[in-house]
Amino acid sequence: MGDAAAGGAQSIDRAATLLLLVGRAGPSGARLSELVEQCDLSKPTVRRMLLALVRAGLLDQDPETRRYYIGPEIYVLGTLASTRFGIHPISLRSLGRLSQETGDTAFLSVPRGVYSICVHREEGPYPIRVHALHAGDRHPLGVGAGSLALLSALPDQEVEEVLAANADVLAEKYPNHPPSVLRSLVEETRVNGYALNPGLLLPSSWGVGVPIRGVDGRPIGALSIAAIESRLSEARQREIASLLKKEATWIEMRLSEVGTADRPSRKKAR
Repeated sequence: MGDAAAGGAQSIDRAATLLLLVGRAGPSGARLSELVEQCDLSKPTVRRMLLALVRAGLLDQDPETRRYYIGPEIYVLGTLASTRFGIHPISLRSLGRLSQETGDTAFLSVPRGVYSICVHREEGPYPIRVHALHAGDRHPLGVGAGSLALLSALPDQEVEEVLAANADVLAEKYPNHPPSVLRSLVEETRVNGYALNPGLLLPSSWGVGVPIRGVDGRPIGALSIAAIESRLSEARQREIASLLKKEATWIEMRLSEVGTADRPSRKKAR
């Protein structure tokens, strides 16, 4: 048992080393030969561990160049762990207010490429809750209220690029969200001023969402509320959308203040 435990710990150490080496390679990625040279392991061992990390989503490999890059799950873990800075901690107060004022579940989502990741879920006091989204869940942009709010806040050309990139996964895993439907939802979102998910992901789960924008006007996150259909009449949709927009504005202001405070003055920069 002792030898087995030691071997397991050694494997974890080696995997962690490979993750760090690939991460340090930056946007250019890392070749298998480079990693073999740096970690002093045999080529078959390094290849085997890299493939295991790719299967876990911790690394990604370009099919053409064969280079290795940090994978999507690293981003998810990093986002969930970012409790000391950024949009997540600043949004917690807003999420608490939203869940208490509406009685329903409030969410914070952030964009990652052509996907949206839920980074926080705040339960409200209403006894009937929906379970369509949890922290760490990832869906193509446009799937779900917060995700739809993010997609709708992008320029038309980027919307089309996202839909094209996600066409296969939408057809395979999200039959209620073909590109044609998402285009219509984007248009409705822009007209209404808020995103509405009318139970497309789960029939019993409806949602309302609005984007959070950075100083450049681009969406950096989204706030949303999910509830059972009977709690989201048109009148209540508008009421919740108003609350979401108020909190989104508050978060944007706080992020702007933090950015200004963190930016060195010209005098200090000299």
